[in-house]
Amino acid sequence: MSQIKNLTKGFIKENPTLVLLLGMCPTLGVTTSALNGLGMGLATTFVLIGSNLVVSAVKDFIPDKVRIPSYIVIIATFVTVVELVMQAYLPALYNQLGLFIPLIVVNCIVLGRAEAFASKNSIGASVMDGLGMGLGFAFALTLLGSIRELLGNGAIFNFKLIQSDGMLVFVLAPGAFIALGYLIAIINRLNKRNA
Repeated sequence: MSQIKNLTKGFIKENPTLVLLLGMCPTLGVTTSALNGLGMGLATTFVLIGSNLVVSAVKDFIPDKVRIPSYIVIIATFVTVVELVMQAYLPALYNQLGLFIPLIVVNCIVLGRAEAFASKNSIGASVMDGLGMGLGFAFALTLLGSIRELLGNGAIFNFKLIQSDGMLVFVLAPGAFIALGYLIAIINRLNKRNA
């Protein structure tokens, strides 16, 4: 039961982006489209699951003095795998996400979950936590990217839904702040209503 709780808490109650306000750099930087948001979210999910699994498995063997650098090396390994796979099989998405893929290494969501959860819990619970937080992050990025793409270009996942020109502001950085602000307000309202 607790593993299912670890899986679901990342969606609304402890969503890394919409509630905890972590990982704002990729959230605002790559969500110009739903596809970019989904791609970054799934890449981060893979890194979260892999790094949580390894950190949980080796936590007893890592001395306290080198704990954080060790976690960063573990995370960097999984980010390198994601980067190489994207370069080989999804070059268009890789080019769109660009610099934000290597920055997953220092994403506070990934390092925070390794330090706060995986280093203190079992492998199974850590994998479920990584999956839940990762999918919550992917959900938030895809939702934000969909809103920005719809309002900015009249499309979602490159499928044209509105035939008129969109509002340019939503394709640009200020549109990310505006859309994210409204999403956070809606989530806060829902959380207060359910509390």
